[in-house]
Parts: sequence; C-alpha cells; structure tokens
Amino acid sequence: ILKVVPRMLEWENAGRMDLIKERYPLRAPELLFRKIEDEEMELQRKKLIERSKEAAKQAKKEVEPTQPSFEPLKPEIVFDDFAKIDLRNGIIINAQKVEKADKLLNLEVDLGFEKRTILSGIAEHFQPEEIIGKQVVVVCNLAPRKMRGIVSNGMILMAKDAYGKLVFIAPEHAVGAGAGIS
Repeated sequence: ILKVVPRMLEWENAGRMDLIKERYPLRAPELLFRKIEDEEMELQRKKLIERSKEAAKQAKKEVEPTQPSFEPLKPEIVFDDFAKIDLRNGIIINAQKVEKADKLLNLEVDLGFEKRTILSGIAEHFQPEEIIGKQVVVVCNLAPRKMRGIVSNGMILMAKDAYGKLVFIAPEHAVGAGAGIS
C-alpha cells in the first residue's frame, strides 16, 4: 500500500507520474480480507441449502391448487330450455380494455354472418393483444346488455382451471366463424 500524502489526491495532480519516485517508502503490507476456513464455508453452504429447501417448500405450498370448491348446481331445466341456446364459434378480431373498468374487455367477434361487440370480464386474465385471432364459443341469442355505456351482444364461454385462471372454451381444431355448436 502506498503512503499517500494529501497533495497527491488534488485534482490538478491527476495523472502526474512524478509524485511517486523510486525508493518511495511503502507501508508494511496488510491483508485486505481474512482467510475463510473450509469448515466455515461448509457451514454456510449447509445453511444455504436449508434455506433453499424451505423456500422451495413455501413456493410449492403457494403454487399447489387448493381443492376446488364447486358452486351448487343451478335449478334443473328441460331439454327444450337448453335447445333455445344458440352457441356458435366466433373469432376475436379486436380487443381493447374498457375505460374505467378493471375487469372488462371490449371484444369484436366475427361470427361469419356478422361482427359483434361483446363485453367480457376477462381483463384480469388476458391482455387484449394476446387474444386476437382466438376461437371462442359465443352465446349468440342472449339478450343485449348495456355495461359502461356499451351494448354487449352475446357472451363468451369460459372455464376456470384449478388455479382460478380463466380458460377459453374453444374447438380443438380450427372451424369457420359462425359454425354451430351442438
């Protein structure tokens, strides 16, 4: 370690090599860090392994799905009531968030024979740009409903997975917009 005098640290002396000369007296060398023994390293390694195991257990608890709680069944209907529901395949061609609404997306859905505006409460689960082009099942003959000043003309069918994330109900293979669902 060099013996530093205050004038060596002044700005105007930066880069000057004549401040240190041959035979300049140096201080006795000192260790900057203490030596870490192998036993101490092994102890720290064991602590780290234990902490990572605990963190993994905690993460697993947080990720594991809870036993699903099922809502009670709705009242029984007859086949004629079910037959009144018109389900069609649709394709989302545009999606955007509804202003001042945390959960609503304004979707434009191509049904083949027409394009419809459908509001869906899926904004907490999907970004608008990631669902464009997605095939969906639409309840087409649901009465229009006005929400946030926008008329919704249908409903997109969704399911919840074991983690509570919404999943689109859609055909396994690509089918045309407007295809009937039976």
